[in-house]
Amino acid sequence: MCGCARYVQESAYTNSVGMEFVRVEPGSMIVGRYQPTVGKPNRSNSERKWLPDSVYQVAEKMAQQAAMPGFEVMLDKPYYIGKYEVTQEQWEKVMGSNPSFFQGDKVPGDASLHPVENITWEDAQVFVQKLNALDKKHTYRLPTEFEWEYAARAGAEDDIHWSVMNKMAVKGGSTTSAVGQKQPNAWGMYDMLGNVWEWVQDYYNEKIFADPVPPQTGKKHVLKGASFTGDAKNATYKTHAAGPGNGFDVGLRVLMEAKKK
Repeated sequence: MCGCARYVQESAYTNSVGMEFVRVEPGSMIVGRYQPTVGKPNRSNSERKWLPDSVYQVAEKMAQQAAMPGFEVMLDKPYYIGKYEVTQEQWEKVMGSNPSFFQGDKVPGDASLHPVENITWEDAQVFVQKLNALDKKHTYRLPTEFEWEYAARAGAEDDIHWSVMNKMAVKGGSTTSAVGQKQPNAWGMYDMLGNVWEWVQDYYNEKIFADPVPPQTGKKHVLKGASFTGDAKNATYKTHAAGPGNGFDVGLRVLMEAKKK
């Protein structure tokens, strides 16, 4: 008989604060793969001046030099991650206050359903501590960068196509939006791209992509997922940014650890 630990098999969970969580099963992914390409124009218009072939040859060589194969990351334990970004209402239930810039009449509709923002990484840690005190049956924390990215990719091996991203990402706006207004990813999580940047646990490595081993110390922490101010170029799960960022577009999504039995 196997003596290995067994995990609760619920696919979703809602806690007493109203936060919904989606179960993520173990798996692997390639992180940091970067394979830039160079497109060549159709030169059917003979009257137009075109760049010489030598320019594209140089560009292709530069693309090859910049290419990175990436590295494999294994996620060997299941976990639950927020179906939505933490809302202003949920934050206020736990913290007793609302630091958000986009609250009240600054946004259309019910501001309490918009993601909380204008929070620091330290604020996020306090929120998690208080959430753990309220719900002693579970353990909450910020996700690591790899846990966040694995959940955001939802099984996709390549970066998200722009046509798909436009259906999922909350971007190009002037304010936050109520959570869950766009399509979810393949695993049922909303707003993994856009709306607000999301804090994760890791320190920033001062690079565009993550390293196989995250730094143990640093001056800033990693933000993932882009914000409502972003566009197609930064609404991607592959790259990361450094906090504290703008403040008014920085929030969080919480991880709940799977319970052994």
